[in-house]
Amino acid sequence: MDKELIKLIIGENQEFVQNIKYMQRPFKFEDKGNYVFLGIRRAGKSYLMYQRIHELLAAGHQIEEFLYINFEDERFTGLKSGELDDIKRAYEETFPYQPIFFLDEIQIVPGWEKFVRRLADKGYHVYVTGSNAQMLSNEIATTLGGRFLIQQVYPFSFEEFLSMHEIYLKPNWLYSPSARNEVIRTFDTYFYNGGFPELRMFEDKRSWLSGLYQKIFFGDLVARYALRNTDSMRLLIKKLAESVMQPSSYNRLKNIVSSAGESIGVKTIIDYVGYLKQTWLIFSIENYAARFAERETNQKYYFIDNGILNLFIFKPETLLLENLIAVTLHRSFGEGVYFYHQNIEVDFYLPEKDWLIQASYNITDSQTMEREVNALVKAANFLKAQKLQVVTRNDERVIQRNELTIEVVPIWKWLTEIQL
Repeated sequence: MDKELIKLIIGENQEFVQNIKYMQRPFKFEDKGNYVFLGIRRAGKSYLMYQRIHELLAAGHQIEEFLYINFEDERFTGLKSGELDDIKRAYEETFPYQPIFFLDEIQIVPGWEKFVRRLADKGYHVYVTGSNAQMLSNEIATTLGGRFLIQQVYPFSFEEFLSMHEIYLKPNWLYSPSARNEVIRTFDTYFYNGGFPELRMFEDKRSWLSGLYQKIFFGDLVARYALRNTDSMRLLIKKLAESVMQPSSYNRLKNIVSSAGESIGVKTIIDYVGYLKQTWLIFSIENYAARFAERETNQKYYFIDNGILNLFIFKPETLLLENLIAVTLHRSFGEGVYFYHQNIEVDFYLPEKDWLIQASYNITDSQTMEREVNALVKAANFLKAQKLQVVTRNDERVIQRNELTIEVVPIWKWLTEIQL
């Protein structure tokens, strides 16, 4: 690649990152850390880089010290890993500093991991973003050799979403009718449209979300994995969306897709589900009560953002409620989140926290309330869980069953409390 063009791009990007506006996210960088930021497209990975650049500028660094490259820039199309060193040399011919590297969407360049490992080994500070979970494969993790901190980036939490709308919760906000109503109104937008940071700029939020999904589908699924049976993949995504609340085995998914006229095998279903996870479109949780061999094959699948999920479902409220709880727990507790299904069903179980959660949109019906509460009581007695909750759309109360206390809490309040 032409070095003069690289030098021009470096200079352009220094001006760009110096002047960009961003919202501060609650993330604390390790001063000596090298980072790999991973997550779905448009979740805000690049903006965490910009945030770090501005933190370093405030600490006394010069803008000329930063070497920021976005590999989605069409001028880097077809770049080979052997050419990455050309970028480093072009910088060194222009500036007298040891550069701090910010490499955006670097998964586009095959073999990138050996280059960034070499930089880390030589004492450079390196920040990397990528939209493909294959960046966490065993081979790449081995190559990085513990030199990098891996950080998954999600769309905005509800707390961040409120901050984006300049709503900051005071200690006693629940007792202020105006503050409470403002939170509930803002939650409605978050509930249906999700937390992608750019969404605020668009009136037609569904069209923006649809465009993002199409880019993920064709760019991160069809093109990256050379999919030929795109109709089966589309149908699988829709069926996963419709099945958010129930466990789905690979065989069940195969039968559902095949019943719609798409011929597909179990192995292809397994591959397709893997691709959806690798593009961060979905994630899954296991049944805590299942035998080890069954945990991988019969899981519950959730979408990484409510706005994406809402593209595929009709009368979505019940599914959106459980999905939002799942996303929030996954963000906060990672692999420590399960569901429990053995004679009784409980939507979420966090064994390290002794915490059981049922998702129920509305429990004003007495039969619904009894079903949810009885399942929690039976599971709690068996698992010795201490914290029991039913998360609803608006219901709020405390239920006492013998020695057990069950908290019924509305989702908008639950979200503000779990961030603490």
